[in-house]
Amino acid sequence: MSVFMKIIDGEIPGRFVWADDVCVGFGTIAPITDGHVLVVPREEIEEYTTADDTTVAHLSVVAKRIGAAQQATFSSPRAAVLVAGFEVAHLHLHVLPAWDERSLRFDNARPDLPAEQLDAAIEQVRAALRDAGHGGNVPLEMSSPALG
Repeated sequence: MSVFMKIIDGEIPGRFVWADDVCVGFGTIAPITDGHVLVVPREEIEEYTTADDTTVAHLSVVAKRIGAAQQATFSSPRAAVLVAGFEVAHLHLHVLPAWDERSLRFDNARPDLPAEQLDAAIEQVRAALRDAGHGGNVPLEMSSPALG
């Protein structure tokens, strides 16, 4: 079982911004920029190229909505989506506010940020998603992938 399945199942804490029947979105513990979110299918799919087209399309739509919320929250000129998947063998899209291409490198990840800073950034994304009309997909509690 992947670490992402353990987060989705509540065995490991997560900071959730999105939940639906197909996927969840939660903050990474090592963000490249504030508000960096991973969009992860609930089904344990190993990599991007083995996922069915319907799942990939759904993940893309969710990433777009989260990216728009990040842009609104952090006043970034772009929202970036990165697909790598080397660190966890479970398909995931990295969605993050971006200011330039040079900063979109995994060696810019910040694994030692205080929990309060991670919580605050993710709560801002959650609020922006609610403000954009996606409140039905924002879990009632940041720590749960369940819908209210």
